[in-house]
Amino acid sequence: MIRRLTPAWRLRATLAAMALPPLVHLIPLDRIIRGTARSRKPTASDDSVDDAALAEWVDRLLTALPPPWKRTCLKRAVVLHYLVRRAGRPAELRIGVRRDEQNALTAHAWLVRDGEPYLETGADHVASFQVLTTLPSAVEPDH
Repeated sequence: MIRRLTPAWRLRATLAAMALPPLVHLIPLDRIIRGTARSRKPTASDDSVDDAALAEWVDRLLTALPPPWKRTCLKRAVVLHYLVRRAGRPAELRIGVRRDEQNALTAHAWLVRDGEPYLETGADHVASFQVLTTLPSAVEPDH
């Protein structure tokens, strides 16, 4: 079920889902995150935004779009990281790896809020990943 999003948040999520996924193929991830962190920031948490509704909307968009927008965990995490932080809530983007049943190396990207997987379906599986990197939850001051 798609929860209700205000038209402004639906538009913001759509624009983020159109702009950010192709950048994953072109620009280092830390630069994407730094660039989105410089965007206009809210002064307080926007309680009118339903983060689960944002995730559902982003999932619908990324699933329906062709490459280079096609949904992957990394593209989803980058878009949601931007949107959740834009709504004034801290979230970290984590990337981890593990060996699967055939001993092949697999990777996954997900959000963490308050130390727990956030907006992740079947969140239990992320515990099996060895975290390689964590990208910031808060905007770091410019030096």
